[in-house]
Amino acid sequence: MNTVRLIFSPTGGTRRAADALSADWISPNSSRRDCELSDPGTDLSSLPLSKSDLVLIALPSYGGRVPALAAERLAALRGNGAACVLLCTYGNRAYEDTLIELADLAERSGLSVLAAVTAVTEHSIARCYATGRPDEQDRQELRAFGQRIAETLSARPTTTPALPGNRPYKALSTRKLIPVPDESCNHCGLCAASCPVQAIDPETLHTDDASCIGCMRCVSVCPQQARRPDPATLALLTEALRPLCSDRKPNELFI
Repeated sequence: MNTVRLIFSPTGGTRRAADALSADWISPNSSRRDCELSDPGTDLSSLPLSKSDLVLIALPSYGGRVPALAAERLAALRGNGAACVLLCTYGNRAYEDTLIELADLAERSGLSVLAAVTAVTEHSIARCYATGRPDEQDRQELRAFGQRIAETLSARPTTTPALPGNRPYKALSTRKLIPVPDESCNHCGLCAASCPVQAIDPETLHTDDASCIGCMRCVSVCPQQARRPDPATLALLTEALRPLCSDRKPNELFI
């Protein structure tokens, strides 16, 4: 059984959770292929999949929904009946309809959803919440989830697990924070090259507000730590999230 991991992880937290979950899915007679859905050139239309493959789709919840860019890129996938495991990460607030929407996307692409996991990762904007997660406790728990999933997959169940969420999904939020560079920016251009939607002009490093999806990838890759959201707006968001994000929330397995 070969594993294909489709990961949307602009700031790295989802990838770390995916690494822990799938740590024991490689055997001497199998292979693993990774596709980063936040890379600008990603195209899944020609990705070869078969019924004997295992596909992991891992992405963060954006306001309780699947990130629109990830949904667009997943729509090009042809699953051909491959088994699928879903991983939804979130910044310790809530994932709301993300998991059920992701399951619908996977099934429309011809994948067979056999298990799902939710995992808490450091909030990509208000980073004082779930700081450092997935931590060692999370990694051990996610690895144990992965082992249970592997044991279940060997029996190839025919039913999809019951997943939380609502149809119709909650309305998409149009609010986003747009990171901008400060005076420490040395114009290396890494932010522009890394932007999933090419919203940053490579010459001026100006961000097109309409194109930006607020994923914070430019913030996470900047070697000078020169890009950040507006401090006043960030402070308001951080305070608004305090009653929702302060308690440690658990990771969950659906199988």
